[in-house]
Amino acid sequence: MSHRPDTGEFLEIFLNDIPLIDTRAPIEFEKGAFPTSVSLPLMTNDERAQVGTCYKHHGQQAAIELGHSLVCGEVKNERVSAWVDFAERNPQGYLYCWRGGLRSQTCQQWMQEAGCDYPRISGGYKAMRQYLLREFEQICEHQPKLLLAGKTGCNKTDMVNAFTFGVDLEGLAHHRGSSFGRLPGGQPTQLSFENALAIDLLKAKHSPAVQAGASILLEDEGRLVGRCALPPVLQHAMEISPLIVMEVSLEERVEHSFHNYILDKLAQWQRVSGEEAGFEAFAEDLTQSLYRVRKRLGGVRYRETAELMERALLRHRQGDPEMHWDWILALLVDYYDPMYDYQLRNRKGRIEFMGSRKEVREYLAAKEV
Repeated sequence: MSHRPDTGEFLEIFLNDIPLIDTRAPIEFEKGAFPTSVSLPLMTNDERAQVGTCYKHHGQQAAIELGHSLVCGEVKNERVSAWVDFAERNPQGYLYCWRGGLRSQTCQQWMQEAGCDYPRISGGYKAMRQYLLREFEQICEHQPKLLLAGKTGCNKTDMVNAFTFGVDLEGLAHHRGSSFGRLPGGQPTQLSFENALAIDLLKAKHSPAVQAGASILLEDEGRLVGRCALPPVLQHAMEISPLIVMEVSLEERVEHSFHNYILDKLAQWQRVSGEEAGFEAFAEDLTQSLYRVRKRLGGVRYRETAELMERALLRHRQGDPEMHWDWILALLVDYYDPMYDYQLRNRKGRIEFMGSRKEVREYLAAKEV
């Protein structure tokens, strides 16, 4: 492997999805990481805690000696082997620790002793995170944005993803946005969500369309996408951005919701949990999602919708999922559509364009370079 210098060229790393070794302890990685990073820690959580306590009471040298005694022999060989294997599979990558200090230096040195010369990120995770926060704030405050709006079931996400200047907030949050938006596998931590969001905004900013003057396209979302919160500076920017409103027939929206929230979601649960347990998890997810909006639905409407859902799930267990259309239609007509109409009336002055799916696609395509 040819020699490459350590780097602080964060823009190139994020724009090109460069693979990264995160040598921090697992607890640090789980709190927040980057989309292309892999956790291959120098120390386990327990080893890190022991070294930290030693440093506090006995100083740096004693902590370094303890670290070397904890990570030695076969344990050391296994960890070095994992780093070298990653480096051989990803020769364009880098490694980092929290601040570009002793941990990543140690990993780099041990890799060199094993015959693998692999570069580090100058300043580590902290420097990359600070870079993303600066870029994120600059983009939110100065880069024009467009919001794609439309009633529930319009399939706005696919429209956003059709353009290089679009950023898929729901995809980044691993959640479909509504009360029924929970997905198997859970959501990223807030820090990981913010990192991924900043990187995608950075990519959109540097897309040919935005460089030529187009606005960054986002789906019209509230403050929360599931439990992932949009940072206040982005919320403010979205609150004053123009709207593109996509109008789709009720029948199309029911059909999309049926495929998205029933067929596709059930398939995801079953991939994770198996056929029977997956169906039970899917059914529990649906009923809990409806329960979460019971107060806004009102007692009578909630009970009526819950009964429709219960009958649909019973029929679905018998092999026929079509009855889900009934409660989806009722929920769209009686709950989601009135709420959307009220919200849009209060933002009429921000509408830049309104049209069918085809018309919106053509309008946005004209902005693509």
